[in-house]
Amino acid sequence: MIFENYKHIIWDWNGTIFNDVDLCVELINNLLASHGLPTIDKPKYKKVFTIPVKNYYADLGFDFSKNSFEELGSLWMDDYEARKFECTLHEGITDLLEKIKLHGIGQSILSAYSQHTLEELIRHFGLTKYFTHIVGLDNIYAESKLHLGKELMKRLGNGKGETLLIGDTLHDFEVAKEIGADCVLISNGHQEKEKLKSSGAAVFDNIKELL
Repeated sequence: MIFENYKHIIWDWNGTIFNDVDLCVELINNLLASHGLPTIDKPKYKKVFTIPVKNYYADLGFDFSKNSFEELGSLWMDDYEARKFECTLHEGITDLLEKIKLHGIGQSILSAYSQHTLEELIRHFGLTKYFTHIVGLDNIYAESKLHLGKELMKRLGNGKGETLLIGDTLHDFEVAKEIGADCVLISNGHQEKEKLKSSGAAVFDNIKELL
């Protein structure tokens, strides 16, 4: 098993464990249409999505001189929060979390999602028992989580080669590199496979392939 040589696994949440991509595409299209901008399909979304999310909004054509990113982000998040329970976990994730736990390997969540709603969703799906640390942002705007990753690594106290980060974006790879963790990426989340492969990290199509 790929995890056996690690002391700790750090998981991203949105798109990696939580399958919210289709909802995110639908909601950004609602926002685009309401501002007279062209809508996008899922492949286009996975091509342009990035963190910080503000850059992705700009690439889609939103004019922050007319509507601030904070205003747009709040509109999007209000809709997301109202519908988040429509989403499910990626197939196979619970089996994988359980398998890692049985191997005595620690697990944590590191997310650019807001802390309160992150904890709410993890409780909803009965996953709290798998994680020693659940770390999210203190706002809704999905900026970098690098500073949170550095703090988490200090708390874990692991050396080089002892921690693996699993995510679905280039930002996850960048965070892993900065905090001294190894990284694998899953391509059925928020970014396309070709973009992820450009990082040089191992890329899997889905959680079942990772198993």
